[in-house]
Amino acid sequence: MNLTTVYAVLVVAIVFEVLGTSAMQAAQHFTRLVPTVTMIVCYAIAFFFLSWSLRYVPVGIAYAIWSGLGIVLISVVGYFVFDQKLDLAAIVGLGLIIAGVLVLNLFSKSTFH
Repeated sequence: MNLTTVYAVLVVAIVFEVLGTSAMQAAQHFTRLVPTVTMIVCYAIAFFFLSWSLRYVPVGIAYAIWSGLGIVLISVVGYFVFDQKLDLAAIVGLGLIIAGVLVLNLFSKSTFH
C-alpha cells in the first residue's frame, strides 16, 4: 500500500471523528435524535478507517496523528460553528500540536512500515 493512500485513509478517519464530535456537541447530552445518530454513525466510520490504517501505521503514531489533528480541527469547528473562543494560550498550544504532528511525519522513521 502506498503512503498517500494510507494517510488518505487516516485523514478520512480524522474527518469523521471531527464530524462525530461536532454532532455530539449538537446532540445536547443525547436529547436530540438526529445529531445523536449522526455522532454514532460518524464514530463508527471513523474507527473503521482508523483500524484500517493501523495495518500500515504503528498504533502510537496513528493515534498521535489522529488525536493531534482531531484536536486542532475540532477547535477550528468550535470557533467557527459553535462560536467558542480561543485565547492566545489555546492558539499557541494548538500550534505546538501541529508542530508535533509535523515532526512525527517529517522526521520519524516510525511513521510507516
